[in-house]
Amino acid sequence: MTTSNSLFSVSDKRVLITGSTRGLGYVFATGFSRAGASVIINGTTAAGVNSAAREINNGGGAAEAAAFDVNDYDEVRRAIAGLLDQGQIDVLVNNAGIQRRDPLIEMSVDNWKQVIDTNLSSVFAVSQMVAKSMMDSGGGKIVNISSLNSIGARPTIANYSAAKAGLNALTRSMATEWGPYNIQTNAIAPGYFATDLTRPLAEDVQFDSWVKSEVPLGRWGNPEELQGAAIFLASDAASYVNGHVLVVDGGWTACL
Repeated sequence: MTTSNSLFSVSDKRVLITGSTRGLGYVFATGFSRAGASVIINGTTAAGVNSAAREINNGGGAAEAAAFDVNDYDEVRRAIAGLLDQGQIDVLVNNAGIQRRDPLIEMSVDNWKQVIDTNLSSVFAVSQMVAKSMMDSGGGKIVNISSLNSIGARPTIANYSAAKAGLNALTRSMATEWGPYNIQTNAIAPGYFATDLTRPLAEDVQFDSWVKSEVPLGRWGNPEELQGAAIFLASDAASYVNGHVLVVDGGWTACL
């Protein structure tokens, strides 16, 4: 029986986080590391993953480096197989994503495909490989990083909104098909958080004012405020939470 002290613990978990050399992915990695988990840093270049893993290890955490392109299915298959040779992956956080902005009427097929492939199709590829091992080992946790834009649309990001809405549906499908194997799959849909990626938006006075006026808390989110949601969904505390999209947006979607 799980005790209250261990209910939210991830100290015995090995956690793979895609797209975790910087931005929110790195924030998730440091959060899990500080909570006692062993994290696997992923990115497309060896230099990037080695640098991020080294920073966590130098800070007293435990991190491995895994350079592979989530958009290359063969590369994903080889990389995941290699990681599993070293031990079980208990938690998968599908965080890798990109943004390509254009008005929908002007959007190129390449921009559409790049965003759909990275933000949605890669989640299928990585999760399929990891889930097979979780089925054999008795279960696991998958946390998909969605977006507030999966619920509401904004101009110039139709590709991103479509991918993230698809990710919500994929999350529910994973929960439905893999739940019988004791795999809980959920998603986190962040609102507007202050990161390097959103800095141009935050520095736009009009946009910044709009965000603050729409959020009941009256501010942008701090990236570290997402760590608790991810740790909760990866812990035994969420053992009966399956197929849920947890919106972390300061109350944006709660009000008109």
